[in-house]
Amino acid sequence: MSGNDYNDGWQPVTRLGRKVQEGEIETMEDALNTGLPLKEPEIVDQLLPGLDDEVLDINMVQRMTDSGRRVKFRCVCVVGNRDGFIGYAEGRDDQVGSAIQKAIGIAKLNMIKVPRGSGSWEDRSDRPHSLTHQTTGKAGSVEVELIPAPEGLGLAASDTVNAVLELAGIENAWTKSHGNTRTTVNLAKATYNALENASQARQPEVIDG
Repeated sequence: MSGNDYNDGWQPVTRLGRKVQEGEIETMEDALNTGLPLKEPEIVDQLLPGLDDEVLDINMVQRMTDSGRRVKFRCVCVVGNRDGFIGYAEGRDDQVGSAIQKAIGIAKLNMIKVPRGSGSWEDRSDRPHSLTHQTTGKAGSVEVELIPAPEGLGLAASDTVNAVLELAGIENAWTKSHGNTRTTVNLAKATYNALENASQARQPEVIDG
């Protein structure tokens, strides 16, 4: 199903949504650069059709209420186009399927553009296959450090970190992680936060000497 098919009955309710539907904004990068809040997942469906999504973790969360024990499912999900765009979210619902759909919808609203390049001094590639510079992200007790690596190294990372980086289009990177890295949700969120920090950082000037 293409993004446009999905949006046939879409009536935008935000300024950004109307600009996208009217063709004033044609790329996801332009949409993010407007600074307008991204509040409609249909915007992402239209500008980035064919997104991949991956469920990283599903947990059953129980809490006591006046009427007894209430069970909900918490789903951790990433969405990306494997070409520089990635979103992350957690969703909760009484049903697993609904929790997954919620997480995917929210992840689209958390879409960021990851600066990619060949940031390793060992690299001679002109292709954007790695990060442009080192970056760090935190979530809970977990800290993840992402370091540019030369082409051919691959992803030296855990499965969770790998999944996030692959959906963002990062093919080569060294990674370091500290803290309780067995907690999938914090590991995934710290990796996303590292990419988000990279997207917000100003590029340092290169000084020869």
